[in-house]
Amino acid sequence: MIDVPTTLGQIKTALAPLAGSDSDYTPLLEKAAERSVVLLGEASHGTHDFYQMRADITRHLIEEQGLDAVVVEGDWPDVYRINRFVRGLDGDESARAALGDFERFPLWMWRNTVMESFIGWLRDWNLERAPAERVGIYGMDLYSMYRSADAVVNYLEKVDPPAAQRARQRYACLDQHGDPQRYGYQAAMGLSESCQQAALEQLLEILEARNQWLRKARNLSEDELFYAERNARIVHHAEAYYRGMFFSGVNTWNLRDRHMVDTLLDLRQHLAHQRGRPARIAVWAHNSHLGDARATDAALHEEVNVGQLVREKMGGESLLVGFTTYTGHVTAAPDWDEPAEHRWVRPALEGSVEALFHRAGAGRFYLDMAALDADALNETLLERAIGVIYRPETERQSHYFRARVHRQFDAIFHLDETRALEPLDMTEGWEEREPPETWPYGT
Repeated sequence: MIDVPTTLGQIKTALAPLAGSDSDYTPLLEKAAERSVVLLGEASHGTHDFYQMRADITRHLIEEQGLDAVVVEGDWPDVYRINRFVRGLDGDESARAALGDFERFPLWMWRNTVMESFIGWLRDWNLERAPAERVGIYGMDLYSMYRSADAVVNYLEKVDPPAAQRARQRYACLDQHGDPQRYGYQAAMGLSESCQQAALEQLLEILEARNQWLRKARNLSEDELFYAERNARIVHHAEAYYRGMFFSGVNTWNLRDRHMVDTLLDLRQHLAHQRGRPARIAVWAHNSHLGDARATDAALHEEVNVGQLVREKMGGESLLVGFTTYTGHVTAAPDWDEPAEHRWVRPALEGSVEALFHRAGAGRFYLDMAALDADALNETLLERAIGVIYRPETERQSHYFRARVHRQFDAIFHLDETRALEPLDMTEGWEEREPPETWPYGT
């Protein structure tokens, strides 16, 4: 049982109030200086403040500490279009155009005003530097099975047309479905051919042929080859993910987060090879991915996540940063594949870390876990997680889990009241902001 007065006293002593200036980030940047991977979370996929603060922190890491790349919770092909834009590699004339490959729900997660502004700034910053010194943006998710298969074939058409024909033949077993979940169901139930072996064979062929292609074509871009390799790996992992959705013994959460870490580590190695030194990367994703799963309910279900795996593999080279809010507004949908709405976030429940931080009375603050006693915030508390769907009518069941925050993160930014992320694709439901109710609800 948490000793609230003692814990509150420690929090009040250790916290650093935020003044709304660049100096707010100084303690974190000092802590990040010796870390090669900085994980920057969010308590929702629709809060402006979280996105803006991550962008600000990342800008400082780029300008002051030589950050090499940003990796986000987005699909590899969609984000790679942004990567080409910010590095000045091809076609798009504006930041908004570079976000054009995000076509599926939830559009606002990356098609928003903060992202547009950040990638516009990064392109300008990059174009003042030599190509080898430019900072890239990459996606680490695996939902792009079909787009990645197309990208593999398109790449092989340029470097090895017979190999492209073999790839088409292997990936043909995906074409009859057109939808990854339909493929997964039919393959799992034995209603259609599984592409498991074909996807693996295609990945292995690319990995085995890469050195031959590089020798034959000296002008071949290592970046574009790496892009194709990762797409082949995505098809392999996504095939297992969608098929696994329909097997009770398969933990698809673990498949997804292990893929994310695989992408992160492969990218780090690729950049280190190019630059001749260890690469430094910032990661943008939800708290549920970036906080150490061993300190949460997830461990009871034998679930791992990016934060846990990065800590296990990189130890003191990693920095895990969480973000929390007490109330405010959020961009979220009432259900999957429905339009974005401008929702009021109910005040955090008693017994939650957000309610405890609210009681600290500082409004907005930074908290370094190393500044607390070892047992402070090491008791289990509720913690809120809002993804792309917000269901306040089932707030406790839908949006809270239990966590020991001291072990979950190395540091936290708490913001008592936050505002909704502004989408580039406006909907009627977003423009009509939901007003706060009288507390308790509806009285």
